[in-house]
Amino acid sequence: MQIRWRRWISGLALAWLAGAAQASGFSSSFSSPGTPLHFKPEQVVSFAKKVERQLAGQGAHVALLARMGRPVSELPEGMYFTHVAFAVYSETTTADQRQLPGYAIYNLYQKDGRPDVSELVQDSPVDFFSGVAELEAGIIVPSAELQQRLLEVIASPAYSALHDPRYSLIANPYTLGRQNCTEFVLDVIQAAIYQTSELGQIKAQSKQFFQGQTVHVSGFKLLLGSLFSREISLSDHPTLPPVTATFETLARYLQQYDQAEFFTLKQD
Repeated sequence: MQIRWRRWISGLALAWLAGAAQASGFSSSFSSPGTPLHFKPEQVVSFAKKVERQLAGQGAHVALLARMGRPVSELPEGMYFTHVAFAVYSETTTADQRQLPGYAIYNLYQKDGRPDVSELVQDSPVDFFSGVAELEAGIIVPSAELQQRLLEVIASPAYSALHDPRYSLIANPYTLGRQNCTEFVLDVIQAAIYQTSELGQIKAQSKQFFQGQTVHVSGFKLLLGSLFSREISLSDHPTLPPVTATFETLARYLQQYDQAEFFTLKQD
């Protein structure tokens, strides 16, 4: 009975939290073996090229790019996109070693088999959108000045220095100790805006100006989720309910303080 009771509680607690974290679509790499595919390869390639054309048409040297790893119906209130990264205009190398202009995607991904640990990975737009639940992209194009500053940070040692490999799906953007892809993107943005890689200053500015998203999941689920799932932690949340950064909160922040352009792009 004790084993059955434990399994029942675990299943209840992780119905959304652990299931969402373990499924491809949050900060996992879609190039991982066994990733479920919902669209044909040619559909993904066509959509990725459409995204690149849109970015190029906007004159974007660097943009924030988001994907839908899970259906909206499975996400908490206020959340729509599940993973965000930087799209950086550069030359890419083809399979036959040709150099072509395009966008490289700079990600924070969970490690295969170690969901509570992340790493910084570069991949292509096709890799980025493989395995998504919907072929829809969220795009934020910062101002030209902020783009230039972002490029400088991404090309510097500060980029990797801002990465904390201790991953949590609901990482608190105002504290240290845990990080997810969206908090990492926010930290890089703040480093670019305030021209510092000092995390104390970055977190102080985020607390003052950035409004995170309250995670609307019961405290019971959150507590049990943190006990039974390695990729969910409450250690960086001094109070409940927890707050995290999302693509939507990043969009509101950059629209308010940077006059960034925000739009979505869907499959034809």
